[in-house]
Amino acid sequence: MLRFHEHIISDLLEDPNGGLVILSSGLSLHRMISSLLHLHTPSQGTLLILSASPSQRSAITRSLLSQNPDPNPNPNLSTAPIEISFDLPAHQRLSLYSSGAILFITSRILAVDLLTSKLPPSRLAGLIILNAHSLSDTSTEALAVRILRSHNPSAYVRAFSDRPHAMAAGFAKAERTMKCLFVRKLHLWPRFHVFVSEDLEQSPPSVVDVRVPLSPLMKGIQKAVIEAMDACLKELRKTNKVDVEDLTVENGLFKSFDEIVRRQLDPIWHTIGRKTKQLVADLRTLRKLLDYLVRYDAVTYLKYLDALRVSEGVRSVWIFAESSHKIFEYAKKRVYRLVTSEGGKLHVDGKSGASKKRRVKEDSKTEKEVTGGASLSNGNGDVEANTNSGVVLEEVLEEAPKWKVLREILGEIEEERQKQAQSSEGELTVEDAGDDSGIVLIACKDERSCMQLEDCIMKGPEKVMREEWGKYLLGKAQLHGLQTRNKKKSRDPKGFGILNGVVSPAAGENAEASSVSKLEHDVLMAAASEIRNLANEEILTEDDSKPDAGRGGRGRGRGKGRSRKASVEVKISGSKVIGKMAKNGKSERSGLENSELENKGWKGSTDSTDIADFQENLQASASMDKGVLRKHSQEADTSELTHAKPLPPVQFYALESDRHILDVMKPLAIVVYHPDMTFVREIEIYKAENPSRKVKVYFLFYEHSTEVQKFEASIRRENGAFESLIRQKSLMTIPVDQDGRCSGLTISSESQSLISQNSITRKAGGRKAPEKEMQVIVDMREFMSSLPNVLHLKGMRIIPVTLEVGDYVLSPLICVERKSISDLFSSFTSGRLYHQVETMVRYYRIPVLLIEFSQDRSFSFQSASDIGDDVMPTNIISKLSLLVLHFPRLRLVWSRSLHATAEIFASLKANQDEPDEGKAMRVGVPTNEGIVEDDVRAENYNTSAVEFLRRLPGVTDSNYRALMDGCQSLAELALLPVERLAELMGSQKAAGTLRDFLDAKCPTMV
Repeated sequence: MLRFHEHIISDLLEDPNGGLVILSSGLSLHRMISSLLHLHTPSQGTLLILSASPSQRSAITRSLLSQNPDPNPNPNLSTAPIEISFDLPAHQRLSLYSSGAILFITSRILAVDLLTSKLPPSRLAGLIILNAHSLSDTSTEALAVRILRSHNPSAYVRAFSDRPHAMAAGFAKAERTMKCLFVRKLHLWPRFHVFVSEDLEQSPPSVVDVRVPLSPLMKGIQKAVIEAMDACLKELRKTNKVDVEDLTVENGLFKSFDEIVRRQLDPIWHTIGRKTKQLVADLRTLRKLLDYLVRYDAVTYLKYLDALRVSEGVRSVWIFAESSHKIFEYAKKRVYRLVTSEGGKLHVDGKSGASKKRRVKEDSKTEKEVTGGASLSNGNGDVEANTNSGVVLEEVLEEAPKWKVLREILGEIEEERQKQAQSSEGELTVEDAGDDSGIVLIACKDERSCMQLEDCIMKGPEKVMREEWGKYLLGKAQLHGLQTRNKKKSRDPKGFGILNGVVSPAAGENAEASSVSKLEHDVLMAAASEIRNLANEEILTEDDSKPDAGRGGRGRGRGKGRSRKASVEVKISGSKVIGKMAKNGKSERSGLENSELENKGWKGSTDSTDIADFQENLQASASMDKGVLRKHSQEADTSELTHAKPLPPVQFYALESDRHILDVMKPLAIVVYHPDMTFVREIEIYKAENPSRKVKVYFLFYEHSTEVQKFEASIRRENGAFESLIRQKSLMTIPVDQDGRCSGLTISSESQSLISQNSITRKAGGRKAPEKEMQVIVDMREFMSSLPNVLHLKGMRIIPVTLEVGDYVLSPLICVERKSISDLFSSFTSGRLYHQVETMVRYYRIPVLLIEFSQDRSFSFQSASDIGDDVMPTNIISKLSLLVLHFPRLRLVWSRSLHATAEIFASLKANQDEPDEGKAMRVGVPTNEGIVEDDVRAENYNTSAVEFLRRLPGVTDSNYRALMDGCQSLAELALLPVERLAELMGSQKAAGTLRDFLDAKCPTMV
């Protein structure tokens, strides 16, 4: 543990009340938390950890066990922290609460157990709350802390956050967080703090800053995207609805920019036009284009642009900007270009495009064998379409500039490693040898980048680009409906922000025909068709050479076993197209030693013609811990690229996995492929904790790129956030007597004292009758919202139970179903709301549908321009109208915010009896005999028969109850004379209509 960690812990221990700690990201928060847990003893009570993410839980547990690997020397420290979930029975949770152990728990479970007294507050030593930047005064964590402090003022609350920019956002966010946690001290620990700087700069790592120049086409794309972003920002400024100071290109590079804009536009979101809404979405798209330009290869980037062209189409504003066409044009030039067969530039004219149409020849075996030159390849790496005009598709396949530099760096590291090993041979002890792993860690943004860099190192950049190019062409073939036998989806790794480019054929054809020249489209389809036909032919050849017994009698279907696979390599270079067959045995792989190094192309099963199996094997081989991919050996690398320099063992790490692996891997060198401020701090912490270990760090930046600008802006933004927090700390006002008393109860008690002082003494001597406490029965699932917290803040007693009908029970007669705006739309779509209202109407006399708006949004469904005159089945207003017409006793309550809902509940409960917990739990729950007990409605009618009755001609909402009282069944109703019907229905005309309907003859089949 570093010294500044000790200072933070000592500052926290000085105040028994606790405090809020905000420190820079990457300063090993999990290690500091584990040190705090190490000081805890069971005699102090149970310690609860709130709001921890899964990665934080694993990091804290691993760090805690590493500090105390053997539990016997320290009997005070129990085993690893236990996670509390709803799966644990109540008696087991109670025993854990009384054990004095360290527990991970969610705020929802803690609040419910505190309200139901399953967790005695006196048994708790304190709370440790992580991710304090996500808290608010209406969050469930604030409810739990309020209950704890009101019953156990001596318990401490220690909150932590490593997102200073989130704590500085909004109005006095840090001060409001401290008030809802009932803490009085704020501890700020930025990177420029004196103690932090001294610890981290005492033995800094050796750093090599490598600036890689962008290719000319990448510079053109970057410039065009920035111009399009600037144009969108100018259009957004014209609306006069957003703060102009925040609308800068530098702010637009971060995800928080969307939150800034939406926070300003949310209150008036329904009043702004579609163009403004689309501009906000376009800025998000353009930020992705800048990020993906430096993250992914040229073919993947082009594939993403093709998907954007189809998915966004004419809706987007940025596509119509002057610079947008350059983005698509330069992206294509990085992958391919059209030239004449003599090598000259091709001038495509839209007017003469009809004369340059490709005539697709009939596929024949002689053409597929490609012997002369009338083929897919012309011997120079060019794809030639069989056209009269001699148009050639020249492959460019521009490699990422960082790929070559990365291989050079790895070769340099290996040379230094071998020299060091030779010079220190025989001098290392056994302990030192085991401590030096010799691994080179490469940190990338996501897992997809890790997998591609792995292939680049193992196979070489050229082959990786050819594989991506083949996937792109095969995707084109599938998109335009070429014959395929394999209909399964692509198994590329998901969740990396890259679309796979697979869209509907109709939309794709329209987009291609409208945006890409016909000649270019035909040449691409010729190449895609040729690759598909060659793959089909090779698979058929392989199938003919295989014995039928190996298929298990399933014809061309997939057999039970997958030990045999066909591998096809299609090269669009050289003098001919090479098809290569390979046989795979067991999947015995260390890296890419067997299958992927021997089979140089797209894999498929015996009935497959695409690349799905290749992607599946690549995905399966990268399944190590989500963030750390498999280790490569030098033999696997040199077996593929014998001419290249030997490379050291390499591990890849995905920064998005948020796993702390430096202490586990102990790398010799670290290559930061995608610079990240948090990971840089982690490297500094690792080196400061291990000053004797030599670590060399290589930073790869694209020179004069948004990548550098984003990295530097992130540091400036964090420093600015801390400067703002320092100013807030000097001005904030925290009550000294903040001891956790409920503000709602305090206000009510003060008002009662004033009333008693001013009351007339003749009324029972001024004595006021004690008011009964308001009770609200709340469904367990509602604790995911903030309304129970606000109700408790208003002084109401919250009783959490599992309800089958409704969300809130205010009295024996009133049941409330709460819906937020988004939940209301989804409930109408799924039909869930109809069933919920139907059960409320059946069991409660006053069913209420509460529609709750957000406090920071406009109090309206939609703008006036979106409301039509006619009833539309898709309109939300029409759906609500039909719902109220169908259930006349249903009451709609509109609430503008959470606090308004609490006031509405208080007014609804006036002059009403308090609800019974046992009855509310039994409502809607049938017994073993199938009878519903304690139905608060006196009429247990046959609901199906009632619905049928109400739909009969002449029966209305005003007379159907009289008919139900006058007859016992529908059969008795059918026998009543018209005079009796008129007496019950109160109208001779309605009785005649019903009688005529009942006496009408049914049509018969002749």
